[in-house]
Amino acid sequence: MMTTLEQLYEQWAGVQPLDVRPLTPAGSSRRYYRLTGPEQAVGVIGTNRAENEAFIYLSRHLASKNLPVPRVVAVSEDAMCYLQTDLGDTALFSCLDDTALVEETLRALPAVQVRGAEGMDWSRCFPVPAFDAQAVMWDLNYFKYSYLNPLEIAYSEPLLEEAFRRLATATEEIGRGEGGGLMLRDFQSRNVMVKDGAPWFIDFQGARRGPLAYDVASFLWQAKAGFTPEERDRLVAVYTDALTRLRPVPSDWASQLDMMVLLRTLQVLGAYGFRGLVQGKAHFIASIPQALANLKALLDSSEVLADPALAELRRVLAVVVERPPLSIEKATPGRLTVRVSSFSFKKGIPLDPSGNGGGFVFDCRAMDNPGRYDEYKPLTGLDAPVIEFLESRGEIQRFLGECYSLVDSAVDNYLSRGFESLMVNFGCTGGRHRSVYSAQHMAEHLKAKYPQIDVILTHRERRIVSRL
Repeated sequence: MMTTLEQLYEQWAGVQPLDVRPLTPAGSSRRYYRLTGPEQAVGVIGTNRAENEAFIYLSRHLASKNLPVPRVVAVSEDAMCYLQTDLGDTALFSCLDDTALVEETLRALPAVQVRGAEGMDWSRCFPVPAFDAQAVMWDLNYFKYSYLNPLEIAYSEPLLEEAFRRLATATEEIGRGEGGGLMLRDFQSRNVMVKDGAPWFIDFQGARRGPLAYDVASFLWQAKAGFTPEERDRLVAVYTDALTRLRPVPSDWASQLDMMVLLRTLQVLGAYGFRGLVQGKAHFIASIPQALANLKALLDSSEVLADPALAELRRVLAVVVERPPLSIEKATPGRLTVRVSSFSFKKGIPLDPSGNGGGFVFDCRAMDNPGRYDEYKPLTGLDAPVIEFLESRGEIQRFLGECYSLVDSAVDNYLSRGFESLMVNFGCTGGRHRSVYSAQHMAEHLKAKYPQIDVILTHRERRIVSRL
């Protein structure tokens, strides 16, 4: 892939780059490189073609309107890597004490959201064209499965689901109405670069049609940004003043912003839960207390949460702010912990947080793939129709029987030797059907046969984690 980046540079600049250096990785799986020579560019190697194509389209669309985004200057034939203009190394996050620069960022945002929406082909957005009710439910379930469940916080499934659906429906209506436009989705100070004293927006591959207030909430309530309530009020006023110059501010703007702050906070906690509590990445765990502080302030002031229909959500959140964010991956001393995961090979084999670097990786791709059939595509290996599809062929029972034999032998050996950690991974094409079924059954098998061990089950691509 490095040769491909060099070839792209030569196609663009006419000569080979003098130097190619990796940049510090961010939270995503994309890899970034700085290529220097007569011209300077940033090379990007992605893991998802559709995501890359969305960024490339959005960059070109926004650049055509002279908006402050990097320009894509070269793209590989398979769209798996591309070059973009280099905006330097200074992120706004390191300049948050520069009041004028922060205000300029909030003034620039409405133009991107409003002018950027003009002429947009929403079908080019990734992974969906809009922050509709279904997309909102994904985020809320992310919070449920990756934060509430790992911390074993009890809730009423039907009541919490109803609260989520009310929020999801209301959010979709905002995005379709006068409060909607181009929502950048992950608009935060780390995704704003400072070049020549001006803000430039990056990492907008998840942009889509949605509520404008979501980006404001994402920026001003970013856990580590540390804005005071007074600073937020002032900066919201700066934003709305700039928005007014382009279109009227919705009459219920305060309510819209209140709801988006709640949604963004829950989405962030889901992300911190998955990256920190499940994957064991310390800097995400370190951000949880700030996010909980934002949530506590919401509980004290949010009019949205005062809605009686959201009573179960409010009750659960009151428990959340009082619960220490302990890591689910913290093993019980002297006790064997088996971590069972489903995953997509396209996104790499799961890392072993214990540091041992061993365990099993089973490839499920030799079996017939339910994902090839339209009726099963939206389902997972936990759904009855997919389970029936897999079991009717008899392949998966034979496959798992062999897997059980291998893993059981390892567990017996590990128990006799006092080992404390074992990884068992099941991969398939999308990490949605065959691997999910296999990991679920392996985890249940191990817990039933060995009640003395801890079993942590993670469906990585579904962002679901549980301790059996």
